[in-house]
Formats: sequence, C-alpha cells, structure tokens
Amino acid sequence: MRASRLSLLGLCVALTSSVFAFEPLPLAQQGGVSQVMLTCTACHGDALMGVAAAGFPRLAGQSADYLAKQLYDFKAGKRSNPFMQQFAAGLSDQDIQSVTRFFAALPTAQYATPNRAAAADGLGASLALRGSWERNIPECVSCHGPGGVGVGKTFPPLAGQPAAYLANQLHDWQKGVRRNDPNDLMGHIAKALNEEEIQAVSDYFAGLPAGGAR
Repeated sequence: MRASRLSLLGLCVALTSSVFAFEPLPLAQQGGVSQVMLTCTACHGDALMGVAAAGFPRLAGQSADYLAKQLYDFKAGKRSNPFMQQFAAGLSDQDIQSVTRFFAALPTAQYATPNRAAAADGLGASLALRGSWERNIPECVSCHGPGGVGVGKTFPPLAGQPAAYLANQLHDWQKGVRRNDPNDLMGHIAKALNEEEIQAVSDYFAGLPAGGAR
C-alpha cells in the first residue's frame, strides 16, 4: 500500500512540475480548463472521484465555494501542501472561479444520507451520527449535513471521500498543520479523538453506499 501511494505521489510530482515549472500564467494561456483538468486527474483520478489507495480526495461534485476557498488558502499559504500550493499559485481569481464551477458540475454518486435519527451501529457511525458530547465532540452530520453531504464553503462533503484522505486531514488538524477553518473548530474536535476513532469515522464516511449518479 505504501509503495503504491509513493508511486502515485511521484507521478503527481512529475506531472505537476512539468505543467507549472514556469512563471504563473493566466489559465487561458495554459490551455484553459482542459489543461488544469489534465493536471488534476493525475492525482485525483480520471473522473476526479479521488484515489483511495493514495488518499487523494474527490473533487467532482464538491461545492464550488468550498473548492475556491481551499485554492485561495493554498495560494495564501493558509493550508499546507507543496504541490497544491504550487498549482494554486498559477491561478488567477477568474481561473479559480472557472475551475471550481467546472468541478462542482461534474457528475458524482448520490450517497446515502443518514441523519441523527438513523441507527448508529459501530464506533464510526456513533461518532458521525451522535458525537460524544461528554467530550465536546459534536456529531459530524450536525455541521457537514445528513450523511456528510457537505454544507456551503465551510463544511465539505465527507461521504465517499477516501478513508485515508479523511484520516490524514484529521491528523493534520490534530497537529495544527491544517488550521484554515473558523475558530479552529476542527482542530479542537480532532485533538479530542484517538487513533481508533479517527480510523473508524473515516471508514464510516468512505463506506457510505452510493446510488446512481446525480
């Protein structure tokens, strides 16, 4: 698994470097959205549905506002990832709006949307649907919406994201590597979770059943 992830990461580095090894230019001069799409699929998969083995997230069908915020945060250094920071540096405001709207309109699976009233069998489901209020951990769906479908630009979709990606983000929140949310809400939550809980809740959202495309 580790070797596979490193191989994919190496491919992404090579492709990203080849596309953005020059001074940032407007998207139109780089080949338009199609050129950016080519770069993104190297890591995020042909349909931008993410790559589970490497822990690269799904972009297709995500909120354009959320994706735009992340690109601006990468560009400003508020969110750390050397490849994404290099990529975002080459995008203008207009580019970011064009790319994120394009990604948001891509088809994606329609995931199950259990809410707080649903049965919570297992540790992951319990944290996702009930939380652990005695430890000041709210249920995930209270912010991220039923089934973790995402709400606006602040609360991204969790359903169908690779478990490795979700776990990695929680680890980054724990360590303070990622701190680009209001009032460090996720940092406080992540620091209250142990490793078993992180893996369980990540597996829960990654494993939500998908129906037809929307």
